[in-house]
Amino acid sequence: MKIYIMPLAVVLAVSGCAKRPDAIVPADIPMAAYTNLSCEQLGQEMIKEQTALTSVSKQQHDAATGDAFGVFLLGVPMSSTFGGDKEGQVAVAKGKVQAIQSAMMSKGCSSSPVPVKPGAAAKKAAT
Repeated sequence: MKIYIMPLAVVLAVSGCAKRPDAIVPADIPMAAYTNLSCEQLGQEMIKEQTALTSVSKQQHDAATGDAFGVFLLGVPMSSTFGGDKEGQVAVAKGKVQAIQSAMMSKGCSSSPVPVKPGAAAKKAAT
C-alpha cells in the first residue's frame, strides 16, 4: 500500500506547482477595449502593459523556482501554497499586450512604441 501512496503524493505535489511564465496561455482580452485610443495612447498603454508583464513574469518565475525547491526539499510547493503563484495575472497581462498589438495593427500604428521621458515634452514645447 505504501508503494502506491508515495508516487501519488509526488504527483499531487508537482501538479500544484506554479507554471513558468512562458508556459502560461494569454487570457482572451478583446481588442475593442483599445480601439478608441490613438496610436500615441496605444504606444503608452503598450509600454505600461509590457512593464507590468515583465514584473509579474519575474514574480511568477520566482514562484516556480521556489516551488521546485520546496517540492524537492519538503515535498510541498511553497510558493503556490502561500499565494506566490501569479498565473492569472501573467495571463491577463499577456492578453492585454496581444490586444494592444492587434489594435495597433488595425490602426496602422508603428509596432514599436518609443518611450517618452516625462520632461521631454516640456523641453520640446519650450524650444
